[in-house]
Amino acid sequence: MIEQITNKNLENADLKGKNFDQVRFDHVDFSDADLESTNFHNCLFEACDFTNAKLNNVNFAGADLRGCNLHHADISGANMNHSMLENANLSDIISDKNTKFFRMYCPEHGAFLGYKKCFNSLIVKLLIPADAQRTSATETSCRCDKAKVMEIEDMYTGEHYNEAISYVDENFIYRKGEYVYAGNFNPNRWVDSTGGIHFWLDRKEAEGYM
Repeated sequence: MIEQITNKNLENADLKGKNFDQVRFDHVDFSDADLESTNFHNCLFEACDFTNAKLNNVNFAGADLRGCNLHHADISGANMNHSMLENANLSDIISDKNTKFFRMYCPEHGAFLGYKKCFNSLIVKLLIPADAQRTSATETSCRCDKAKVMEIEDMYTGEHYNEAISYVDENFIYRKGEYVYAGNFNPNRWVDSTGGIHFWLDRKEAEGYM
């Protein structure tokens, strides 16, 4: 049974290094609390307040922080991998170069290559142009609004193809040498499963997509 903590006032609390793996927090006030190196792996936070909280080196991997208040919280060194931050208040949040999976994973400027997996185990090599909108949330998958199809290859046989069909939309076709456009691109980087051309920077990661 999942442990649940509800309507708790932990303002200014000292919780350094505590282990709260897979705990559900509902309307808990963590404002100004010292949570350095605390483990919140796979925790669910509902309407929780982390205003001014010290979250240095916290493990938020897999945590659901949607709608929470992290105003002026310090996440320096924290692990945000696969955390969900949609509709969270991130104003004046403090991070540093050691904060994992909080900054954009894909290049913010310039052109670069990406890879995606389509039906029948076809791997599409994409050129994301310099003027394309691009974004990523808290993992290694990325999205863009347009890309040029450079190559289509069977991941097992190495055979090349001229077309590939998207997993999500059978009418979205990738054709070698042509640009593809996502009219439904959502610029909100914290919404991960949403409109856009999804891709990875590493081909092996694209091949592992199920």
